[in-house]
Amino acid sequence: MWPSAAQRLLTMRSRILVLCVSTFLAASSVFAQQPNSSPLTISAAVQTALQKYPSIPAAEEQVNAAVAGIRLARTNYLPNLDALGQFNRATRNNVFGLLFPQTVIPNMSGPVLGTNDGKNVWGSAVGVLVSWEPFDFGRRHALVESAKVTRNRAELTEKRTQFDIATATAAAFLTLLASEQTVRAAQAAVDRSQVLVRSVTALVNAQLRPGADLSRASTEFDAAETQLIQSQQAVDVARTAVARYTGLDPKSIQAVPGRLLQLPSETKVSSAGVAANPAAQEQNALVQESEARLSVLEHTYRPAFNLQAGAYARGTGALPNGSTLGGWNGLAPNYFNAGVGLTVSFPAFSLFSIRAQEAQEAAVGRSASATYHQVLTDLQAQWNAAQATLMHAQRIAAETPKEVADARAGFNQVNAQYRSGLTTIIAVAEAQRLLAQAEIDDSLARLAVWRAMLQIQTVQGDISGFLSEASK
Repeated sequence: MWPSAAQRLLTMRSRILVLCVSTFLAASSVFAQQPNSSPLTISAAVQTALQKYPSIPAAEEQVNAAVAGIRLARTNYLPNLDALGQFNRATRNNVFGLLFPQTVIPNMSGPVLGTNDGKNVWGSAVGVLVSWEPFDFGRRHALVESAKVTRNRAELTEKRTQFDIATATAAAFLTLLASEQTVRAAQAAVDRSQVLVRSVTALVNAQLRPGADLSRASTEFDAAETQLIQSQQAVDVARTAVARYTGLDPKSIQAVPGRLLQLPSETKVSSAGVAANPAAQEQNALVQESEARLSVLEHTYRPAFNLQAGAYARGTGALPNGSTLGGWNGLAPNYFNAGVGLTVSFPAFSLFSIRAQEAQEAAVGRSASATYHQVLTDLQAQWNAAQATLMHAQRIAAETPKEVADARAGFNQVNAQYRSGLTTIIAVAEAQRLLAQAEIDDSLARLAVWRAMLQIQTVQGDISGFLSEASK
């Protein structure tokens, strides 16, 4: 049974009221956000992320630590200067006998007096010792070179971190633009659904169409609004991803597309390899760092030569005949000595531990080298996939405008047929859905080409060309 005229009029007024309220709230939201909005291009988003994302300062400090490590390694070329000053009050009983090296019993010098009493005297000592290694068979040079390689690896880690943040920010920005384009297409579908509801309402009121047509048109309108809400949710989520890298308030981000909604003028794929990718360079630096540590170990098993010069003075209140000097005697040094010499030491049995360390480091190096080749293999696979993606994205982008034109023409024809009573509301709804999907496909097709370009340049290790093309 068809609805009465009063029921149809009430339904139409209710929908008009809902549409007016929704439009007013949406406009209020837009005007409220405009004063605090932050227009943001993709290049500006990348630059902001490089300045604000916390992992980048952390990587910079790792470089500073590696630079300080080079300065530390170079200090091995400097002589050592040790100085000593001591004052004590102690007994002077001394004994013959062996005492193994230890840190508990203090050393005592002088003859055995055969006494065992509590008499004590003042003692003092001051001295300096200069020690320098004139030659070391290349060990100090190996330490400096190892520190330089570590610095190089830290710099490449910083570069890789910056590159990861830049590419992630660019990808998040493209996702935001894609979500916004989906919102525009969904809004257009809602607008068409509104027009359809008004047209069907007029036909139903004129008793030219059954009330079921109005119910179906209303259902399509509700579905279009649901799709619009879902696409708006995707926009909000995409804004939070951009805000994560840029540090901006998600509600204030206003993406400026620039040329990203048009097809790029240059989509030729560069023949550059993947070895320039920062991840590959960083892994290769890890291989070199392991080789440098192995070189240090190879220069470790050798004799150590130390040229030494020392001067010291001691004071004591004890005399060799067993008598003691009273008062303040011994508190100030009263015996002086000096000497120069060359000391040679050789840790013979350290060979076993050094060989074990060399075997361990060699295994680490082989593992790092295998990982480097794995990284290159993975990057090459990603490059091949990105190249195929770009080729097909270009083909799709060439087809979607025709898809939109055909879908729009079909919708207009079906809509006209429906007004003339030659088709059903189901055909109109289907044509309307096809048009909405075609508009979404067309809006996303151009962004898909840009995204494929970004993927290719990401694998090659340099997205400056992508950013330059997008900012023209």
